[in-house]
Amino acid sequence: MEEEGTLDIVIVGAGISGLSTAVGLHRLGIRSLVLESSEKLRATGFAFTTWFNAWKAMEALGVSQHVRSLHDRLQGWVVGPISAGNPCKEMLFPESEEYESRCVQRKLLLEALAAELPEETIRFSSKVVHIELSGHYKMVHLSDGTILKTKVLVGCDGVYSVVGKWLGFKTPATTARLAIRGLTHFPLGHGFGKKFFQFYGNGVRSGFIPCDHNTVYWFLTHTSTDIDEETNPEILKEFVLNKIKDLPENIKSVVETTDLDSMVMSRLKYRPPWELLWSNITKDNVCVAGDALHPMTPDIGQGGCSAMEDGVILARCLGEAIKAKHLKSETKEEEEEEDSYKRIEEGLKKYAGERKWRSIDLITTAYTVGLIQQSRGKWMNLFRDRFLSSFLSRMLLKKSHFDCGSLVP
Repeated sequence: MEEEGTLDIVIVGAGISGLSTAVGLHRLGIRSLVLESSEKLRATGFAFTTWFNAWKAMEALGVSQHVRSLHDRLQGWVVGPISAGNPCKEMLFPESEEYESRCVQRKLLLEALAAELPEETIRFSSKVVHIELSGHYKMVHLSDGTILKTKVLVGCDGVYSVVGKWLGFKTPATTARLAIRGLTHFPLGHGFGKKFFQFYGNGVRSGFIPCDHNTVYWFLTHTSTDIDEETNPEILKEFVLNKIKDLPENIKSVVETTDLDSMVMSRLKYRPPWELLWSNITKDNVCVAGDALHPMTPDIGQGGCSAMEDGVILARCLGEAIKAKHLKSETKEEEEEEDSYKRIEEGLKKYAGERKWRSIDLITTAYTVGLIQQSRGKWMNLFRDRFLSSFLSRMLLKKSHFDCGSLVP
């Protein structure tokens, strides 16, 4: 086994939360090493909707203007039943920053964040297999036999987080719902304008969102047991088209023209909110962020947005701790190490305190909204279609009105 020198901060996972944390630390003059198990940046899920809170985080990280330039601002949304019958309802967004929303391609966001980091910050093909304590340090074992020694370990490694497991988190709960996602490119333009289209009913919720003039992201979540995660992409496409058969032809064309390799399906998972009440978000200067902390269903569009919140707040808390001035002008090495450990420990506790209730709120709201939107019950369908659609839309916007603040307090 090969052991490398001591590092200050190791981040596991080069997803949205991992890169956001690394960029935030870099802006504060603090170096980190990001370990990514794959050979390149992964863009699972293709795209996601960004709301007010995501743009506040991107502004803090210094990437907002570049990401804005690549994606159209949505002007409003259209909401209606997925079956023939009641007409759709349309809502326009005010032009204020509180209503800024764009469908951001995950690949472009990750590339924008990665471009802000010094070379060799991200180490690809680096899978973490074991973590152990060594005094105030963590020994991070990689699959290739390398051992990294670090003062701080941050787990941004997704729903099956190795770091989260080390902290004591259980495997996220699995819902009865599956999500199928796709990205379609129209060389001559898609013609949908700049609106978020969403349809629901009969156990299905589907949406179509333009990213720019040529690209449309779409999704469909469902409770069907007719297919599973191993289903052939051709059958997946046929399944989706059957579920949206009553929608207008131009909307169905989004799915019809999607390349098979631009589709993916996965089971929806979430962290039961009560688990966050008693679990350790941080311990021994180890913590988690993003999906490793708060996996949630996609029903309020806050998974990626809240992951960026995590990155900014975590970087700020670590920055305060690491850059804190010593009261003593002369400090022994052992005392300095102990003092540094305690400052970082307090910084991570502050981060955990800021993120616990926000995470619980988002997980609970997302699960509840999804349950209502995909209900099959006759009376629930009637109540939702007549009264709840506007309320649910307002709820989504309300949860996005959160400002993570700047990197410097």
